[in-house]
Amino acid sequence: QVQLVESGGGLVQPGGSLRLSCAASGFTFSNYGVSWYRQAPGKERELVAAISSTGGSTNYADSVRGRFAISRDNAKNTVYLQMNSLKPEDTAVYSCEAYRRGSEYWGQGTQVTVSS
Repeated sequence: QVQLVESGGGLVQPGGSLRLSCAASGFTFSNYGVSWYRQAPGKERELVAAISSTGGSTNYADSVRGRFAISRDNAKNTVYLQMNSLKPEDTAVYSCEAYRRGSEYWGQGTQVTVSS
């Protein structure tokens, strides 16, 4: 059974940090690129960061570049999103997507709330 499970979300104060995890099972994870998306209430889904299957290439949205870092451990079938210097506008549901040509899988999402 294919699964992507996000974890690590929660409530954090502005300026704080969180590390999200996206754990995969049921498919050959190392063959897939992975993206993190977020969606805030009333807003469109936004691509936050992406990493290639080998981890050799990464991309970031301008709104998070320099604050967030995406990484992966293919031995653990897991992708991480380290989020630093969090701002209230980072509040959203964060979801991961694993993709390759002709195939994609999604997790259920994890809530991140940045508030004092």
